[in-house]
Amino acid sequence: QVQLVESGGGLVQAGGSLRLSCAASGRTFDSLKMGWFRQPPGKEREFVAAIRWSGGSTYYPDSVKGRFTISRDNAKNTVYLQMNSLKPEDTAVYYCAADHLANTGWGYWGQGTQVTVSS
Repeated sequence: QVQLVESGGGLVQAGGSLRLSCAASGRTFDSLKMGWFRQPPGKEREFVAAIRWSGGSTYYPDSVKGRFTISRDNAKNTVYLQMNSLKPEDTAVYYCAADHLANTGWGYWGQGTQVTVSS
């Protein structure tokens, strides 16, 4: 089992920055992937970023590439999402997720944190 707790959401003006944190606990993480997803109002949940806990390879969709950065702190068992140059369309509930590298899906989810970008 993996427990995930997000923090760091809030209200920011367009062009601003926020950093989200996801504290993980419950098991060893070397074989895990960690990710961030978001769900804008009235829309489906979408992929934002992912990182391999071991090795640190990162993945982004084109919509956030160059603006968002996912990173991890092994000592703190924490994953971060640094979001720069925020746009109103980035407004969403952001979720941290995790699963074993061998699984294609994501079985562990945090409770979500709201990010609102005003124009």
